[in-house]
Amino acid sequence: MNMKLIPTILCGGAGSRLWPVSRELHPKPFIRLADGQSLLQKAWLRGVAQPDVVETLTITNRELLFKTEDEYREVAGTQYHALTNSYILEPFGRNTAPAIAAAALQVENAHGEDALLLILAADHLISDQSAFARAVAQAMELAAQGKLVTFGIQPQSPETGYGYIEAQGNKVLRFVEKPSLEKAREYVASGNYLWNSGMFCFSAGTMLREMQQHCPDILSATRACIEQSRRIQSEHHLQIELDPETFKNVPDDSIDYAVMEKSGNVAVVPCNIGWSDIGSWNALGNLTAADAQGNRIEGEVMLHEVSNCYIQSRQRIVGAVGIDNLIVIDTPDAVLIADRSRAQDVKHLYTRLKAEGHEAHKLHTTVHRPWGTYTVLEEGPRFKIKRIVVKPTASLSLQMHHHRSEHWIVVSGMAKVVNGNQDIFISTNESTYIPAGHKHRLENPGVVDLVMIEVQSGEYLGEDDIVRFDDVYGRHK
Repeated sequence: MNMKLIPTILCGGAGSRLWPVSRELHPKPFIRLADGQSLLQKAWLRGVAQPDVVETLTITNRELLFKTEDEYREVAGTQYHALTNSYILEPFGRNTAPAIAAAALQVENAHGEDALLLILAADHLISDQSAFARAVAQAMELAAQGKLVTFGIQPQSPETGYGYIEAQGNKVLRFVEKPSLEKAREYVASGNYLWNSGMFCFSAGTMLREMQQHCPDILSATRACIEQSRRIQSEHHLQIELDPETFKNVPDDSIDYAVMEKSGNVAVVPCNIGWSDIGSWNALGNLTAADAQGNRIEGEVMLHEVSNCYIQSRQRIVGAVGIDNLIVIDTPDAVLIADRSRAQDVKHLYTRLKAEGHEAHKLHTTVHRPWGTYTVLEEGPRFKIKRIVVKPTASLSLQMHHHRSEHWIVVSGMAKVVNGNQDIFISTNESTYIPAGHKHRLENPGVVDLVMIEVQSGEYLGEDDIVRFDDVYGRHK
């Protein structure tokens, strides 16, 4: 059978239980594991490793597009450009049903109604790739027969944080909400229940027909939105930027509630693939081997009479004395200390930070931009110092600031600078000064990263003090 498979990666959600490493603009899928790869990179590699892949499709927030592309390029190399990579870009979250509706509409349009979508979450971990490949092959066979296929994980313990599927072979008897501990124990003991993984496989046509039957409002509103949305296409790249005004009209619902639990056309593939949704610091910590005292350590940590702790510090030394059963997560601008039994409650801190408008819910000190990164090294009244890295051949917008002047010092590489009416080149250990009110642009004309120190001074140093005159990335003020 000649099948077309489109791995479709859902990259949304804040990952609030993994704060302070997970932030709004650096969410859970971008967290790096001990092997250096992010959860998102692992999801993409997992998808493209399957047979019959003709394209990848990623659904994510508009603000995360360039960061996502960088993640894929890092692990794909030349394969990234050899394969068509498409993106559906949401202006804000609307849950999984609208995302999957948009994906099915796009795949049907590009590849026909028989093309198969393999829906993968960007923030799950799967350790047994060969078992996963076998499960996908079985799912594709069922999906080609017109089934909506879900992947059911054989439970290892009575977890209360997952939904369950009551199954008989490949037949789904019913979906069950997250249970009490007592119920979860019953489910696991019976041997008839599986964890609901949130991964699916189906043909574009099957899903669209089921949506027309069970949630026509979501399907019609999503179709109307796509018709109004901007498309940018090149040989191996497509991005659909969902129109914000019409996307507001799309109902917010999960694919489980909107379709899977209502349909009589659902099959399940029971599997044991080493799956985890990495839903808390305990789950992430369990990926690191424990020492004789039960401590799991990442980074440089000094311990004295410490037991059963998970401590992560990537940039500076952490000392701990006489503590037990704690989580300690150190980042440059925030530290988390939590009882391991309360790991799920970290989300309450994130929620409060967001409600108070604190930057620590949204950004790290290192911020990713389409052209590279900047890191805030120090700031105080009327000054801010940044380390700026510009990727080869990349450029910032032609811009101007009303309230601040900037001094740029090149640490390595070569910079091409527009400064007022001048075009100049500056190299290592050279500098230039940009007065407030001057139009300016920074560009890296070289083949290696441009690294600079930027010293800002002025009465207002917010990131919103920017007027863009020309921007290759389509941004405005």
